[in-house]
Amino acid sequence: MRKKADIIIIGGGVIGSSVAYNLLNDGYDGAIIVLEKDPMYEFSSTPRSAGGIRQLFTTSINIQISRYSLQKYKTFPTDMAIHGETAEIDFKQRGYLFLAKDENVNQLKKQCERQRQFGVPSDFLTPQELLTIIPELTISDLQGGLYCEEDGYLDPYSVMQGYAKKAKHLGATYIYEEVDTILKDNDCVTGIQLANGESYYAPIVINCAGPWAAALSEKIALPLPIVPLKRQIIQFDIEEPLHNNLPLTVDPTGVYFRHEGKQLISGYSEQVKPGIDFSWRRSFFLEQLWPVLGHRISNFECAKIRSGWAGMYSFNTIDQNAIIGEHPKLNGYYTACGFSGHGMQQAPAVGKGLSELIRLGKYESLNLHPLRFERFQEKELLIEGAIV
Repeated sequence: MRKKADIIIIGGGVIGSSVAYNLLNDGYDGAIIVLEKDPMYEFSSTPRSAGGIRQLFTTSINIQISRYSLQKYKTFPTDMAIHGETAEIDFKQRGYLFLAKDENVNQLKKQCERQRQFGVPSDFLTPQELLTIIPELTISDLQGGLYCEEDGYLDPYSVMQGYAKKAKHLGATYIYEEVDTILKDNDCVTGIQLANGESYYAPIVINCAGPWAAALSEKIALPLPIVPLKRQIIQFDIEEPLHNNLPLTVDPTGVYFRHEGKQLISGYSEQVKPGIDFSWRRSFFLEQLWPVLGHRISNFECAKIRSGWAGMYSFNTIDQNAIIGEHPKLNGYYTACGFSGHGMQQAPAVGKGLSELIRLGKYESLNLHPLRFERFQEKELLIEGAIV
């Protein structure tokens, strides 16, 4: 028998699972198959992310997406509950903070004005006000900071599992096999072929394959401007604990840090060659992170590395924003990829948006039209100024 479905989703991480959940939760009654090549999610981008949730963006669409998603994460445990068991995600609203120095001061102040237009309670704080949040902070070279107390961080793996379990509960079928290629007939998608040779057929295929999305699309001669970039995160201890729990804090150098339980994690968008690479190095902390951390907070001078890991950004090389919607050159072929590190925080809005676009033919809750693939040819790029 031909293995058929109404929708096939490639990638069972947070984006693919959010799409599956939202479709079914919104009343879609077709058969949905989610294909995920990594059954343990060992190398999935979702659980390897820093888990930051922020509304501190520069473009209107990203601010609106994040504002929508933040509200969904606040109710996530009960929304994803199954038989009364809640889906806890350890969402800590400890804030998000961009420290301001020299050239980025005016930029952050303008961002604050834009964010407030969309109801985000962000504030540009003075150096002295920063000390009320992080008393140990070195402020001698700072002119302030952009802060939003609503924001924070959560456990990415729990979010992904919450979406996946609820999607399965609502009727989605998860198959843990690798997709080799997307199938098409003239200008219509027809399904996918697995690496084991099996084929599954559907009139709609959604590419949510993250760092592997571009390679799949390239195979059907529909290239996407996305490359995989390694991002390392180091977990460490300090000898003298901080007085307060940290917001997710971004230094003017781009180095970020936050609490992870009683320990801390830190990372930085280093310059690397594109490619799939999950190796991490202690020297990354010693050479690139530690000097910045030790200068910014003296407690960080006495630090001990506990662990580390690397994950993948699916990096949009043109404007660093997601590519969402139906591809103009192949009917039934949808993409939700190229998030450039923002997939976790945008997943609720993206899942809802694609559910509406597929079921209704239009966006209703939030207009994701600016993120269409056609923007590259139409010269309507979305240049996001707040990339971490």
